[in-house]
Amino acid sequence: MSNKPVLYYAPRSPPCRAVLLTAAALGVELDLRVVNVKAGEHKSEEFLKLNPQHTIPVLEDNGAVVSDSHVICSYLADKYAGQQDALYPKDAAKRRVVDARLYYDCGHLFPRVRFIVEPVIYFGVTIVPEDRIVYMQKAYDGLEHCLSSGDYLAGAELSIADLCTVATVSTAAAFAPIDSALYPKLTQWLKRMEQLPYYKSCNQEGLEMLVNLVKGLLVEH
Repeated sequence: MSNKPVLYYAPRSPPCRAVLLTAAALGVELDLRVVNVKAGEHKSEEFLKLNPQHTIPVLEDNGAVVSDSHVICSYLADKYAGQQDALYPKDAAKRRVVDARLYYDCGHLFPRVRFIVEPVIYFGVTIVPEDRIVYMQKAYDGLEHCLSSGDYLAGAELSIADLCTVATVSTAAAFAPIDSALYPKLTQWLKRMEQLPYYKSCNQEGLEMLVNLVKGLLVEH
């Protein structure tokens, strides 16, 4: 077994990119294992023993198995942040704010991204319906309001909520552009996140893989 935490992932997946960003922010080196979802590797007997829900990412850390990107990010922060707990505060009130932002990502943002890209990748859809684009854009309003109290989604400091959400929002923006006049704080937040030293390797490269794949399958109209 690897001494490093093992991450089963796909580079183009937004949730997987969220984990990569979090690990980089913590300085944790991962043993990366690519899972080919389209080939069905996530439904192999071996993988189902790790995660019966057959989703990626999955983290295996010296016997501990953690699934769901948001849970993985909180696990990594709890275990590896040491005394520097700004990414996922130990203070209960501050942690609740971060958790609320994480739930907004997994409950509102990411499902809308999935409704845009997955039909194209897996079901042969060649046009993204306009209503799905508008539906995605409506979710930006919640983020804009979150940013009214600081530079980051949970206040003045970067947290795992930002790292998870930027993987989703950067993907969404490729198909449902962010109107900077309507959402100036969100626009600035995204630019701020893009300046993180690990953003390119942990998010941008996988993002470009996904966007190129999906746009290559769409019919221009």
